[in-house]
Amino acid sequence: MEIAAILASFLSPFLPHLMKLGQPVVEEAGKSLGKKLGEGTWNKAKQIWEKVFPKVNEKPLAKGAAEALAEDTQDEEALDTLTKQLKKLLEADPDLAQQLHKLVAEDEEMISKAVNITQNVRGDKNIVIGQSSGGSFNIS
Repeated sequence: MEIAAILASFLSPFLPHLMKLGQPVVEEAGKSLGKKLGEGTWNKAKQIWEKVFPKVNEKPLAKGAAEALAEDTQDEEALDTLTKQLKKLLEADPDLAQQLHKLVAEDEEMISKAVNITQNVRGDKNIVIGQSSGGSFNIS
């Protein structure tokens, strides 16, 4: 899984809280969600968001996708759009990409447990075996 997809998937459940950072109630709600998703996930989401938010805020498509995910964390279209926008942002800013790679690599196991992978299969005679939630990934 590439870094943009990892970041978008990891951040999406936190976006309702990350979009309102600075409000005391939001901080407590984020911590509560972090406890459900694993120790340290809220702090890691904040670290990542603080690095990526200024760039996301500059791009209307990226900001719109983040806002849509903040309203509905299950919005697949918004997640796909945010992933694509993050990919473009990271390609345009190699220093930011390197910083985010480092942040993800520091806690790869924790992040992989919090990332939920969804498979959508369309067409005839498709076979899908198993279900995945979390797991390992390659941050390429």
